[in-house]
Amino acid sequence: MGFFSDLKDDLSQAVNELLPEEGAAETEKTAVQVETAAGAAESGMENTSSEMESSSDTQESTVSYGSGNETRYVQENTVEKTVNDFAANLSQMLENVDDVKVPEEPEPVYTPPVVEKKEPIEMPVMTSKTPTDETSILTESMIINGNIATEGALDVRGSIVGNVEALGKLNITGIIQGNSQAAEIFADGARVTGELRSQGSIKVGQSTVILGNIYANSAVIAGAVKGDIDVRGPVILDASAIVMGDIKSKSVQINNGAVIEGMCSQCYAEVNPSSFFEELKKMK
Repeated sequence: MGFFSDLKDDLSQAVNELLPEEGAAETEKTAVQVETAAGAAESGMENTSSEMESSSDTQESTVSYGSGNETRYVQENTVEKTVNDFAANLSQMLENVDDVKVPEEPEPVYTPPVVEKKEPIEMPVMTSKTPTDETSILTESMIINGNIATEGALDVRGSIVGNVEALGKLNITGIIQGNSQAAEIFADGARVTGELRSQGSIKVGQSTVILGNIYANSAVIAGAVKGDIDVRGPVILDASAIVMGDIKSKSVQINNGAVIEGMCSQCYAEVNPSSFFEELKKMK
């Protein structure tokens, strides 16, 4: 009973919304037809269950209104109106979405890390000044961090971390971590990590350890040297000498007991062995 009454009210309301300009008479006529259809359905439901099924099909029955034989389905019009409204709302939403502008995020900029540049320690350059008779002394308790240069002689008994330049004679009995050059160099009981360069002679006494190359016009080695020895003149290796490196010189004197691990070449000698044997082949 209540289901068909609600159906009647819904159909009447739909007709009023669809045709508000047809007048009250036509609306009342439609309502009577709907009420008649509903009454027939209710009586059929009381008789048999099969008729109740046919009465439920009356929900899809047609309603005639207006002039002529024009027939419309109330449910179809309602569904079509709902679909049209939904489509219109969806189109409006899509237009609003297109209008929305998403702010662009700036691309990250790579900034390389700042690396501190360390300036290399430059070897002091020998000047053409005349050496003086003055002698500078670095005592055992002194530690110097930095380069040292003097126009006279230098006696190093302490420690130096840096390069050393002396226009006079350089005596080393302490520790030097750096390159050294002087008119003459004498090391006795010293520890030197770096090159030794001299315009004259270099003497390495016993208990002295040199970790670096030696360049001079003459050399006398009685200590330990790990590095190449490049001498324009003669090289003398004493009985306590230990050399791990190549030797280039004009002449080499190796005393009994000296130890050498490396190549020995008299490339500065007056006689070139390669040229001698080439000339010998030509004579044949």
